[in-house]
Amino acid sequence: MRRMVTGGFPALLRKEVLRFWKVSFQTVAAPVLSAILFLVIFSHALARHVEAFPGVGYAQFLVPGLAMMSMLQNAFANASSSLIQSKITGNVVFILLAPLTPVDLFAAYLLAAIARAIVVGAGVILAVAWIVPLPFPNLLWLAAFAFAGAGILAALGIVAGIWAEKFDQLAAFQNFLVMPLTFLAGVFYSVDTLPPFWQAASHLNPFFYAIDGFRYAFFGQSDVPPWTSLAIASATLCALSWMTLRLLRSGYKLRH
Repeated sequence: MRRMVTGGFPALLRKEVLRFWKVSFQTVAAPVLSAILFLVIFSHALARHVEAFPGVGYAQFLVPGLAMMSMLQNAFANASSSLIQSKITGNVVFILLAPLTPVDLFAAYLLAAIARAIVVGAGVILAVAWIVPLPFPNLLWLAAFAFAGAGILAALGIVAGIWAEKFDQLAAFQNFLVMPLTFLAGVFYSVDTLPPFWQAASHLNPFFYAIDGFRYAFFGQSDVPPWTSLAIASATLCALSWMTLRLLRSGYKLRH
């Protein structure tokens, strides 16, 4: 731990945070605007047709789901885009030659992606607070699901960045896996209102548990008990972290 604090890990973490913060208009403001547009359009179009939790308006129901969806997608984008850009430009060699262990690399990319996700999620909630009043959340549940959900997509983003060799491969990973799983994770509806088959399919989606638990932090209501959601999200994060560390230790598609 002492070596991580005083070695190359803080420098890499700072680099990755500054990487998205320097262009925050694109990496933070744009996702916040997209979430607001989703809120305005879907709350107007579906408010009378979609049943939310008892005592919770549909616009209120949407906000935590949209915030978490934005967090998930941006955590993935931050980690994956950093790695693929380093590989394509060839400067990944400088990171590999530095005195950094696989744990250092993993932690720096993971924490930077989580940082971007949290900034985006906070931006979404603050931006819509004057439109849609929300109850004050349970901060412990909020932090737990924010970290677990963003961590899952950050780790998945590292895996995608390692695997992809071209931007179109990374785009395919995001468009055909990440985006469908986030959109079909209960962002716009309660899965309890779905037919049995689609309820079962939703419960196989690990993103659903992050969104459902994050919503529980605001309303104290969820489709799945929060401890169950947190356990599944944490187990998914641990499994992806283990796989990512294995890839980093092996040098898969990083060392040629």
